[in-house]
Amino acid sequence: MSTYALFDDAGKFLAGRVMSEADSSMQVELDSGKRVKVKSANVLIRFDKPAPAELLAQAQALSADIDPSLVWEVAPDEEFGFDDIAREYFSAKADAVQQAAALMRLFDTPHYFHRRGKGRFRKAPEDVLKQALVAIERKKQQALQIEQWAAELAAGQCPPPIREQLYKILFKPDKNGPEYKAVVEAAKRSQRAPLDLLQGAGAIDSSYQFHWRRFLYENFPKGTGFPALDAPAIKDELPTAPVRAFSIDDSSTTEIDDALSVQGLGTGTVVFAIHIAAPGLAIAPGSPVDQVARTRLSTVYMPGHKITMLPDEVVQRYTLQAGADCPAVSLYVTLDEATLAVKASETKLERVPIAANLRHDQLDSVITEATLTGEAPAGYDFAPELAFAFRLAKHLKAAREVVRGKPENFNRPDYSFKLEGKDDGREPDGSERVVIGERKRGSPLDLIVAEAMILANSTWGGWLDELGVPGIYRSQASMAPGIKVRMGTKALPHAGMGVRQYTWATSPLRRYVDLVNQWQIVACARHGRTAALAAPFKPKDAALFSVISGFDAAYTAYNGFQNGLERWWTLRWLAQEGVSELDCAVMKEGLVRADTLPLVFRAMGADKLPRGARVRVRVTGVDELTLDVHASVVARIDDPATTADDAPVDESEDADAAEAAAPLALAIDLSDADAEPAAGAAPAPASS
Repeated sequence: MSTYALFDDAGKFLAGRVMSEADSSMQVELDSGKRVKVKSANVLIRFDKPAPAELLAQAQALSADIDPSLVWEVAPDEEFGFDDIAREYFSAKADAVQQAAALMRLFDTPHYFHRRGKGRFRKAPEDVLKQALVAIERKKQQALQIEQWAAELAAGQCPPPIREQLYKILFKPDKNGPEYKAVVEAAKRSQRAPLDLLQGAGAIDSSYQFHWRRFLYENFPKGTGFPALDAPAIKDELPTAPVRAFSIDDSSTTEIDDALSVQGLGTGTVVFAIHIAAPGLAIAPGSPVDQVARTRLSTVYMPGHKITMLPDEVVQRYTLQAGADCPAVSLYVTLDEATLAVKASETKLERVPIAANLRHDQLDSVITEATLTGEAPAGYDFAPELAFAFRLAKHLKAAREVVRGKPENFNRPDYSFKLEGKDDGREPDGSERVVIGERKRGSPLDLIVAEAMILANSTWGGWLDELGVPGIYRSQASMAPGIKVRMGTKALPHAGMGVRQYTWATSPLRRYVDLVNQWQIVACARHGRTAALAAPFKPKDAALFSVISGFDAAYTAYNGFQNGLERWWTLRWLAQEGVSELDCAVMKEGLVRADTLPLVFRAMGADKLPRGARVRVRVTGVDELTLDVHASVVARIDDPATTADDAPVDESEDADAAEAAAPLALAIDLSDADAEPAAGAAPAPASS
């Protein structure tokens, strides 16, 4: 019986002293002193010298000198054993070390020799070998390239290929790509965060452009331009409505979707109408214009700029521009003038004379609750109509609040962002001066428009359901924290709005869902009880569910981008104005909300304070790439002994606030096992 044995242990070669042997197995003692039971079939070499550890070391060194290409040339075409190759390559009397070296070399070069069992091999076909050698050489060159790029990044220089793939590497990486691996390796080697590393290497020279280009990469990879499109004409012979309608929007609004009119004041019966721009009368499902709208799904808003769902020449064909008789889908609601009880409603397809485009920002300080209720003189156009619309809006809001079970409280203002130093139409570049304005939510003009649109969307949603015509609805089962608004094709209650059903149909120039619903409403207006047969989308239509899925994803991404850029400009405002301290309200989990800015962030010390506590916070730093804020509470500015001066905090805002305060998430992972280290790399520490 030989003194020692070399055996295969799950692809690893071990050697030790043979202690005992049976018919089909043996006991082997390793150098560590551990004894293992080895099947006889797994024993590849029996030997008496040298000692096991020495044999393994000598064989490993000798194996590296064996030329696998030479062995491949002399190896037989049929299956062979490693000992055959040892005798062919070394000598007919190849010793245990030489046999073990041959075994290791054959085992370590599977591209040359295919394994065929314990110690048995067969050489690879010539064409397979050539392909494998090309792949190995390519991988070797790639490893050298990764090493070079990683070294350049660590030294503060960004290789052009990495600069060109910056957003792909950070947000949608190919984790086996050399560019990604180089960034991972450089970040580990330099012990720096990837964003910090890339910024230091010059790959990111503008934090604003970083956020803007990232958004375009993810959502508009082919750019924001439109193909050449003709706005189709409306072929219907539409009657002209006997009204003087007016719209209410901000001055920056070019896609004027909605307008209002009031008739019959003083007669006891008033007809209140909501007129919606009617691109659905001209744009057909599947047409070139529809394909563009369905690709974009919504207009994208951001401070100082927007990416419209439709090209301007198409928008201007259907927008409700003052001085024109504009095609519209109109909802006429007949009301008792005294009680505001609804007597009837009717939908018409018509041309509506638009008498004026009123602008929020120009009139909010003029059209006030006092002027609308007669407590102050109203020296502006449409004063009687606006007064009635305001009275109706308060009535509708109160009725919804009864259903909701609690009033709608607008504790926080809305904020506007104006960029000074930017030419109209030009994309901002981040160098502009930002002015952040504050407008109280629930202003009279806000309320008039909001309640009119809720009335139209809930009424049309019910009408579609009554006629058996599917639409796209927004519903909310309850107002409990965590219960989100969902989109679907069923007319379900919207608890947050306090209505039996709610659909989006009042912004067809800005949201694709509204355009889809308008097609369905137009079918109802044209065909009445038989509309279900004529509507473009039928019950359980898969296309509707596809629209919902696509729109939901796009709308979430667009809103996230808008919120992110507003946060970026807010952080820029802090630096611009030299503001280092803010008065804030404590939320939960260490979050605070600034009193006079649209800014939620974490502050050290806030987690120990009760919700609603008012504090002064010192901002010690901001990161315009991650949108993170570094801050700490320096003082409490309310009376800790009472809650009377606490700030109101709505629990429903917590989830959104936490998301807004979260720093930028990257897809790059420094501990990702898929990203193999470069050759020779040094180890490193690890809406309604």
